[in-house]
Amino acid sequence: MWERFSFYGMRALLILYMTRPGALGGLGYSMERSGSIYGWYGSSVYGLAIVGGFVADRLLGLYRSVLLGGIIIACGHFCMAYPSEQTFFLGLILIACGTALLKPNVSSMVGTLYNKDDVRRDAGFSLFYMGINVGAMTAPLICGPLGERVNWHLGFGAAGVGMTVGVIQYAFGKRYLIGASAPKTDASAAREEHRTSAAPKVPFTAAEWKRIAVIGILFVFSALFWMAFEQTGSSLNLFADRYTDRSLLGQTVPASVLQGLQPFFTIVLAPMFALLWLRLGKLQPSSPAKFSLGLLFVGLGMLLLVPAAKMAQQQSIKVSMLWLAGVYFLHTIGEMCLSPGGLSVVTKLAPPRIVGTMMGVWFLSLAVGNKAAGYAAGLFERMPLPRLFGSIAAMTIGAGFVLLILTRPIRKMMGDVN
Repeated sequence: MWERFSFYGMRALLILYMTRPGALGGLGYSMERSGSIYGWYGSSVYGLAIVGGFVADRLLGLYRSVLLGGIIIACGHFCMAYPSEQTFFLGLILIACGTALLKPNVSSMVGTLYNKDDVRRDAGFSLFYMGINVGAMTAPLICGPLGERVNWHLGFGAAGVGMTVGVIQYAFGKRYLIGASAPKTDASAAREEHRTSAAPKVPFTAAEWKRIAVIGILFVFSALFWMAFEQTGSSLNLFADRYTDRSLLGQTVPASVLQGLQPFFTIVLAPMFALLWLRLGKLQPSSPAKFSLGLLFVGLGMLLLVPAAKMAQQQSIKVSMLWLAGVYFLHTIGEMCLSPGGLSVVTKLAPPRIVGTMMGVWFLSLAVGNKAAGYAAGLFERMPLPRLFGSIAAMTIGAGFVLLILTRPIRKMMGDVN
């Protein structure tokens, strides 16, 4: 929760801070440059996760990797609290490195709570997803107004305070966490055996290679999903700032506050999806089918914004906040179909001795998606918005139908994993 508080608090402010002119306390960067930096930052946060997974598998283990990652993230935010361009970029680097240690490994820890054939696994990841989105929802409500209305660096610093609280809570709660994850599931036992044994590596079986290949296939579709989904912090954040009527009860809502809508919908929908997967049990859609639904819904969200963008640009009017609320609602449905199941399927498909590394590989798909999202956001001022949003919708909806066609052969490659 606190790690997401720090990340989403900074994310809500990042593109706005970079594009604001210096007279208003920002960096005064062009949209193209800001989008590029946003994309590189987002891709680094997730791309370095493969290194974090390797470190956990071979050196530190899950618990210590998460602890060290949290400390580094907090240091990064406090660097950004100091008003200089140099500390701004240093902070981004530290947050990326810290998240690389924390994010893939905390997800792996959740995976050790369940056996591979436990039907509660996907539901458990949905509840985990709901928990972290409590932090994601509250961050824009606190850091956003502080940054936009008071001081940008105060907003960045508030995100660091949240991460510090998280590190303290995590350290004091160690005995409960170890008690929950210590039982020798196949994943945790294999990691311990790998670290303590000097025996040579055991080659992967044919079935294991097929499952690794499935992770690779889903990787591509995951990257496309996150390319559209991560418009939230970039182009959609700017759409809220420049083209949305944010008047409410006589006050103007800061654009960054609207970033809290998506995690709010996650908190509302996650228990429903968790209950749905539990009720369906073994009859629930397969992981590739859930991915297809995720792509279709995120594409429908972008498609919904096309008429709003036409009104905003062609008629020079500011549109209702309800348009963005609808987009975020559809995106969240897509996220609930794809993201928790994506985390879960990696822990089920990956050979136990490399589950941390494969979780890092999985987060690399988010890195690719974030970089593509940053590139698309850079076109915000160069391409008509209806065409930009429509192109993203076409790509993701098309990919959803392609994956739907491929679902049956992919399921054969997965073997007994659903």
